Amino acid sequence: MARASGARPVVGVLALQGAVREHVAMLERAGARAVPVRRAAELSEVDGLVLPGGESTTMSRLLESFALLEPLRARIGDGLPVFGSCAGMILLARQVLDGRPDQQQLGGLDVVVRRNAFGRQVDSFEVDLDFAGVAGGPVHAVFIRAPWVEKAGAGVEVLATVASPGPQDGDPGPGDAGTRIVAVRQGSVLATAFHPEITGDERVHRLFVELVREA
Repeated sequence: MARASGARPVVGVLALQGAVREHVAMLERAGARAVPVRRAAELSEVDGLVLPGGESTTMSRLLESFALLEPLRARIGDGLPVFGSCAGMILLARQVLDGRPDQQQLGGLDVVVRRNAFGRQVDSFEVDLDFAGVAGGPVHAVFIRAPWVEKAGAGVEVLATVASPGPQDGDPGPGDAGTRIVAVRQGSVLATAFHPEITGDERVHRLFVELVREA
């Protein structure tokens, strides 16, 4: 079991693909000691883990290639705090719509996620979001071919929503017809459909570091 380093928890960033350096920088600013994770031995030494954005099917294959899939599933099952952004959210979902048949899921979130949901209409966009649990005003969110949460289980806390670009495949989705879920938390697992690591605002990372400390 991992041990915190003094007052600074050790938080890994899965370093197989995506914005690894950006997450490392934000975690350091948020009060953690951030380390890249590529091997099971490195995974065993962290108190929490960030799954960065990227391409979820590629990340799924890389997890298998690096022999990390089963160790990571096991640690999540044992309560490891995890934060997934964009592709990381997809990997943490219990079910993915429009994913590849061979795509592997890590679990940890009782949600159904639609992959590349916003990407069908716009490649990227930015918006200010009200984010539950984050003080200091709206969070500026950058969406890049992002997913959204189609369905959330009873134990999932919805932290942020965004105005829907319109029905997807004729289905207005959960909650209000005019909104989509883009940030959730279930216990010590946090996920966002957007990329907080590229805005310079570390408040979402601070929220995750606090979850790691509490765990």
